[in-house]
Amino acid sequence: MADLIRLVKQAQAGDKEAFIDLIEHCKQALYKTAIAMLKNDADAADAIQDTVLKCYENLRGLREPRFFKTWLTRILINQCKKIMKQRRNVVPLYEHPELECEGADTSQGEFLELLNQLEEQYRIVLYLHYVEEFSVKEIGVILELNENTVKTRLSRGRTKLKKIYCFE
Repeated sequence: MADLIRLVKQAQAGDKEAFIDLIEHCKQALYKTAIAMLKNDADAADAIQDTVLKCYENLRGLREPRFFKTWLTRILINQCKKIMKQRRNVVPLYEHPELECEGADTSQGEFLELLNQLEEQYRIVLYLHYVEEFSVKEIGVILELNENTVKTRLSRGRTKLKKIYCFE
């Protein structure tokens, strides 16, 4: 975390190599989040490209370097929503080979497959909480939702996931 904060501060001071390192550090999480929302590699690449550009243009405006990942993820989600709206391409998360971590057990793949079957409002909250490990507060900031709304969606999403899992 301290390393990430140092990189953010260096990038804010104009260090282009530090910015590249920041993006490299976050690129897999960006891809996983984009593919979870868009399902399509081309759309995910567009969203990530637009996110990196917006991040570069607005990085100096980030007041708290420790919230960089949350801020970046929020930009990405807004870009994904913009693409989905433009292309009317609202599609569920699907299992994708790039989503599997090297050496990971199949439980993550099974979890992602189950997420496929949920409505987007539950899918994205569960994904951000369990896969990307964001807190309820951070998810609220990213999705521009009240913390209680995030908690409700997590609870309802878990209930729906349990029903799907138990009846398969």
